[in-house]
This record gives sequence, C-alpha cells and structure tokens, in this order.
Amino acid sequence: MGRKIVFGLFKSNPSKKMRKEYDQLLERAMLAQRKGDIKTYSMLTAESEELWKKIEAAEKQQ
Repeated sequence: MGRKIVFGLFKSNPSKKMRKEYDQLLERAMLAQRKGDIKTYSMLTAESEELWKKIEAAEKQQ
C-alpha cells in the first residue's frame, strides 16, 4: 500500500494543467471585454466553457 502512494505522487494530473489553461482563457476574455472587443471576449468565453466540460469529465474519471 505504501508503494502505491509513493508512485501516485509522481503521476501527472491532467486536470491541473487544464485548470491553469482555463484560468488563462478567462483572464484573456476579461481583458478583451475591458478593451471593448466583444467578439474576442465571446470566442474566449465559449472556448473556456468547452474546456471546463473537459475538466469536469477528467475529474470524474479520477
């Protein structure tokens, strides 16, 4: 049992990387909205929503 825990520490966490990308998308969307670029804001928001669905699916599998 102890070995399983040790090896689990080095296992990559795909949802962590996706969450970081998600946060970056939201920040870029916010900046686009502040600049008045609603088209880019909408595109980035839609992209972040799709990524959020992938994050939820990945976390359900864990």
